[in-house]
Amino acid sequence: MPCRREELEQRERAWLAPYAQRSADTRGRVHPEDPPEWRTHFQRDRDRVIHSRAFRRLEYKTQVFLNGTGDHLRTRLTHTMEVAGIARNIARALRLNEDLAETIALAHDLGHSPFGHSGEETLNRLMRGHGGFEHNRHSLRIVDELETKYPGFPGLNLSWEVREGLMKHAARDGLSMPPPEIPARSPSLEAQVANLADEITYYSHDLDDGLDSGLLSEARLREEVEVWRVAAGEVQRRHGKLPDEHRRLFVVRTIIDEQVRDVVCTAEQLIRASGVGSADDVRRLARPLIRYSPARRRMNLRLRRYLYRNLYYNPVVHGPNQRAVSMLGDLFRHLLRHPEEIGEGARRRVAQEGLHRCVCDHLAGMTDRYAMQEHARLCGGDGTNPEGNVGGRGRRPRAG
Repeated sequence: MPCRREELEQRERAWLAPYAQRSADTRGRVHPEDPPEWRTHFQRDRDRVIHSRAFRRLEYKTQVFLNGTGDHLRTRLTHTMEVAGIARNIARALRLNEDLAETIALAHDLGHSPFGHSGEETLNRLMRGHGGFEHNRHSLRIVDELETKYPGFPGLNLSWEVREGLMKHAARDGLSMPPPEIPARSPSLEAQVANLADEITYYSHDLDDGLDSGLLSEARLREEVEVWRVAAGEVQRRHGKLPDEHRRLFVVRTIIDEQVRDVVCTAEQLIRASGVGSADDVRRLARPLIRYSPARRRMNLRLRRYLYRNLYYNPVVHGPNQRAVSMLGDLFRHLLRHPEEIGEGARRRVAQEGLHRCVCDHLAGMTDRYAMQEHARLCGGDGTNPEGNVGGRGRRPRAG
């Protein structure tokens, strides 16, 4: 006999902790729909995110290195999938709703512009005086308005709890009905899990990509980064001498395991001490309960500073990114002068939302390669990847 939604909801009631967000208790959707037959509400949301066009475009958007730089370097899509996996693991360990945590993780970067955080900063500067640009808000805008897949409503019509999780650092007054009946100061634990899983993922895997590109070295990491030194010592103690690539990958894996263990143990203690008995009790709290221990947080802050100094702002990475985002400025100014060149969907919204916002929407939806191609077509560039020669030893990252 098929497993219906009601049985899945019963399983949640039996398995999940009392402070987890149950799918049967969702505050619903802006546009009422009949409930799914074979899935929970959050499972439906996950499928809608995966089948969205914005999700598919993540394959060709920059994580750290410009898309196309190397076959093994992460893109925004592979990063998103890794975040979703870690979010599920943490949620499962804490008896939270895995489907909700995974869905928020899968959707958390839908609003990213081409060319990574440099592209986001550029669009925000170009939109000064017109509402700015912030990728968390734009993720919500995509799922609420810009995706056009269903005849009865704009957007994906996701549940309130998923949309709550997408706000992240942005103000939560952008959430439309139905609002919570309580003074919510924190999101659900599942949203907090997705947020911290994002941090665990990009720190550990940016280390991996930095080493793969040759811009970081294990020797310097051992000397200067406690997170690496502790994990490398554990790998050596447990496995002895390993081939270089195996050793590096095991160290990264160990870092992830240690981060996850720290978060799970710390969160469990904080949840017990808080006395929360429901998902709304969590929302009333001023501070999140899904956190690192103080010692791990200090180690991660030192790792963060190291990565900014030696990877993100390394001229080999930062220089090509800056040349790439200059294309966004050229395209933005060109499209303001020639609005007939923006997409049909964006043109239809000009009267209601203004030309600047619609141009911004059009550019934010571009992949790296499409932005380069459009720059070549409209502004006279050559349409090639501007990354130049990437690699700490004068070489490109290894290809597959």
